[in-house]
Amino acid sequence: MKSNWAQACTTRDQCSDGTQHSRDREVVKLALSMTFRIETAARGRFTVFVLSGRIQIQAIAELRRLCELKPNSHDIVLDLKNVSVVDRDTIRFFADCEADGAKLENCAAYIREWMERERD
Repeated sequence: MKSNWAQACTTRDQCSDGTQHSRDREVVKLALSMTFRIETAARGRFTVFVLSGRIQIQAIAELRRLCELKPNSHDIVLDLKNVSVVDRDTIRFFADCEADGAKLENCAAYIREWMERERD
C-alpha cells in the first residue's frame, strides 16, 4: 500500500520528530496565497467583476488593471457579495471606483459606512 505521508509521520498534522508534514506546510502556503478571487461576467453592456475573499493591496492592483481595460467606468459593476475582508486601501479604491461611475452591488453595510467615513 502506497501512502502520501512521510515516513515517521504518526498523525496527519505532525511527524514523530515534532515537525509538521511538508505537504501540510505547502497546503497552508497555498491557502494563504489564495486570498482573493476575481471572476468576470458580462451583463448586457456591463462588465461585472465578482469579488470573493480578502480584498487587499494585491487584489486592488489586479482590479485596477482590469478596470483600465474598460473604456468607460460607467460600464463596470463590482459585486461584493462574497467579500470577507477589506482594508483601508480597499475602501478608498471602492469609493474612487464609485466616484468614477462604477456601480457597487451587494455592498455590506459596514463597507458602505466605512466608505462614507473615508469621504468625510
